Order: sequence, then structure tokens, then C-alpha cells
Amino acid sequence: MFESLFHLLSEPPLAYLILFAFCLGDAVFPALPSESAVILAGVLCVVGELNLATVLAVSAAGAFLGDNTSYAIGRFIGHPVRRRFFDGERGRKTVEWAETQLERRGGTLVLVARFVPGGRTATTFTCGLTHFSWWRFVLFSAIAAIGWAAYGALLGYFGGQMFSAHPLLALAVALGIAFAVTIVAEGIRRLRKSA
Repeated sequence: MFESLFHLLSEPPLAYLILFAFCLGDAVFPALPSESAVILAGVLCVVGELNLATVLAVSAAGAFLGDNTSYAIGRFIGHPVRRRFFDGERGRKTVEWAETQLERRGGTLVLVARFVPGGRTATTFTCGLTHFSWWRFVLFSAIAAIGWAAYGALLGYFGGQMFSAHPLLALAVALGIAFAVTIVAEGIRRLRKSA
């Protein structure tokens, strides 16, 4: 998979379009490897033809538009989903709980969820479904998208500088760090939840 991504992302300007599509699509279809693509693009800024500032801008724009697409799906198409899966008493309580959590700490949830694969889709869709303020959502999703893009691209970029003679090794190390950060964040979240 990494070699295929490597070849797809190694030649601009098509590489930027592919990167944008991965970042946008991952917010709606979490199976797309957007983190890997952004990290690899960061590595390719050192050993390839890509420009770091463009990678950052394209990744952030794709993530932001993807999050807003998921929000729009939840808001405008989510009602049949709500009726189908959340129609009973338990379902209504779940939606009420989600609305309460978003009211209390919606911005934080949007920020943190951007760094959790799959979590971003659930959170952004739920924000739309529960009619969380779009203006607040836009603000926090923009901050989250910029932070996420910077995290991935810079991780790849600095990893690429350390291992410029071995770009696939740089990618493996950068992905290992990214996975470790995700696992630690998820562990902390579970510990706080159980406490």
C-alpha cells in the first residue's frame, strides 16, 4: 500500500489533487488512508518534488471541506438515519446525550476527533445531525484541520530529513509515531472516561 501511495504522491501537480481527495474523502469514508498520505507527502517534500507549504495548504483544505461535507450530510440527510436508528426511547436519549456533550464541549470534541481515525466522521456527522451551530463548527473544524495537516506533514517532513537516504524507512518511523500518538490519546481518553 505504501509503495502505491508513494508513486501516486510523488509527482506534482496531480499529487496535490490526490492528496486533497484523500483528505476530503477520509472525513466521509474513514477507510481512506489520509494520515498516511499526508505523512508521505511530508516525506516527499524532502526526497521528492513536493512543496511543504502547498502540502500543508492542500491537506488542511481537504480536511476542512471533508469535515464540513460530513456535517452537511448529518444535517440535511441525517434525519432518515436518526429515524431509523434513534427512534426509540434509548435512541432519543443517546441523541440528547450527544447534544448535551456538544453544547458543553463541542469545540473540544471537534478538535480532538480530527486526530482520531473514524472518530472525526462520527463527530462531524453527529454535529450536523444534532444541529450543532455551524459557525462554531466551522471555527473549530478549521483549527483542527490546520493542526492535523501540520502534524502529519511536519512529522513526515522532519522524518524525511532524518532518513533522506531511506524515504520508506522515514515513512515507517513517521507512521509509527503517528500510531503511537493515536494510541496514547485513545488510552488517555478511556482512562478519563472510566474515572
